[in-house]
Amino acid sequence: MPRSAIIQPPTVSSLLQRHQANGRSALLPALLEVQAHHGHLSEGLVEEVGRALRVPLAEIHGVIEFYSLLYSQPFGETFVRICTGPVCAQAGGRDLVATTARTLGLTSVGTAVDGSVTLEAAPCLGLCDHAPAALVGETPVGAVGQFDAGHWWTAPRAAPLGRTGGEPRWLTGRCGEVDPTSLEDYRALGGYAGLERALWGGKPEQVVQEVKTAGLLGRGGAAFPTGSKLEMTAQAPGEERFIVCNGDESEPGTFKDRILLEGDPFFVLEGMTLAGYAVGASKGMLYVRGEYPRAQAILRHAIGEARRCGYLGPGILGSGFSFDIELRSGAGAYICGEETALFESIEGKRGLPRLKPPFPTTHGLYGKPTAINNVETLCSLAWIVTHGADAYRSVGTSESPGSKIFCLSGDIAFPGAYEVPYGTPLRHLLDLAGGVTGKLQAVLLGGAAGAFARPDQLDLPMSFEALRAAGLPLGSGVVVALRAERDLKMTLVDLAEFFAHESCGKCFPCQLGTQRQLEIMRKVAAGSATRGDISALQDVGFAMTQASLCGLGMTAASAIQSALDNWPELFSGGRAL
Repeated sequence: MPRSAIIQPPTVSSLLQRHQANGRSALLPALLEVQAHHGHLSEGLVEEVGRALRVPLAEIHGVIEFYSLLYSQPFGETFVRICTGPVCAQAGGRDLVATTARTLGLTSVGTAVDGSVTLEAAPCLGLCDHAPAALVGETPVGAVGQFDAGHWWTAPRAAPLGRTGGEPRWLTGRCGEVDPTSLEDYRALGGYAGLERALWGGKPEQVVQEVKTAGLLGRGGAAFPTGSKLEMTAQAPGEERFIVCNGDESEPGTFKDRILLEGDPFFVLEGMTLAGYAVGASKGMLYVRGEYPRAQAILRHAIGEARRCGYLGPGILGSGFSFDIELRSGAGAYICGEETALFESIEGKRGLPRLKPPFPTTHGLYGKPTAINNVETLCSLAWIVTHGADAYRSVGTSESPGSKIFCLSGDIAFPGAYEVPYGTPLRHLLDLAGGVTGKLQAVLLGGAAGAFARPDQLDLPMSFEALRAAGLPLGSGVVVALRAERDLKMTLVDLAEFFAHESCGKCFPCQLGTQRQLEIMRKVAAGSATRGDISALQDVGFAMTQASLCGLGMTAASAIQSALDNWPELFSGGRAL
């Protein structure tokens, strides 16, 4: 029975009324909302959206085709997305897709004949600590393998928040310990003390200076000094400026931001508000990946509570500072983790990266000065303002001060988010998570865009400077362990498939290079790669790294090239290259 025969959805015009005033920038929220109520984006619905927002149909179709969570064709009553990212793939994700498809009477992914279920393979769901994972409707499901004997998706068990550990628990201490929807719980454990102190005991420039003195570096992978970013945004000409929180955590192996968003949402809001105060912004945009529906629901509630209690809105806490936050959902595009592609997405466009310069601090969202930071960075900022730069520098190293959340997954006893001081040896991190389940073959650091550490490198300090000296990235804090029994070549194919799928296609080095890299890696896995293939693989990697427009293409070959350096025999079937 069609969905419309059961529930009469609201009319498109009623859904679009509150979006019309925002025009083009409301396109993605409008499309997601219309799709949620009507099942898919039919041509008639798209035309209504175009008329309401005054956006040409060709541009709307371009947006729909770009994002993997927008659909122009009908799908089943239940949408089942099974993760086949590198971590879930090695935990049985691909086998689970095949098993589920057979149960549904399908030969591959698609919609069951009776229209009850649509099955899709997802490149990553940010549930690497629960691998193999799935998203059933809006329910994140972990360790799916234990349910694969039957119709496990009919009564999905929601995955828990996830394990947190390590010391000091500066950023994760409340996660899993308090009700994340309770503002009272947050305040009882020191929440909003930093904002209150900044509003009533200091000036915006003092917040900037405190963050600079602390030496906070961005936690999204680029490690740009956060205090300098705030200072440049505050000093940029123009009256209007923005704070953007990048919650589009799509790097395979990364899930720390999800844990913060779901486990301590007010912490994120406080960090954004403090950043807004520091730069003189009155508006913040919190962009969260579309595959995090549970986090989005928690955040919507938290934003409402913060407004109700005077921590967001006009004249916060009776001061002269006004600041509000709008929650925006992504729609399935890894590239939108790149800051300028994220701006394009918020503005209602395809998430294609911009050329830089100009930089976001002067020409960011809507062309205005913008300070964009990821979730962990903004929580760290709030901690620093609350406790002070000296306390922050009491752990870590001189070049990498403070604590860092590392995401441990793969062949590890207790996958989870472990917070430790920068400079903690890799070996200690693995031990915190219960150790490797078997003989260690390699450790992937930094995620799909990272590189491999060998078993003889476990005493490396996990700091920016130490890993840089060893030719390894710290990235966003991904640590994926692979035991000796794993076929490393298939892991490399998984990585190549991820980048070939996620390349936005804007620049040729990445668009063509990721496809060519995947073709060669499939030949390597099959044992049919020639010397010419391996030489071409190196050339393609060099071209992408040197000539791509953004960080996706620049790092798409990193892990594969590091494997080639460390284990050349894998690429030649044991023959000398």
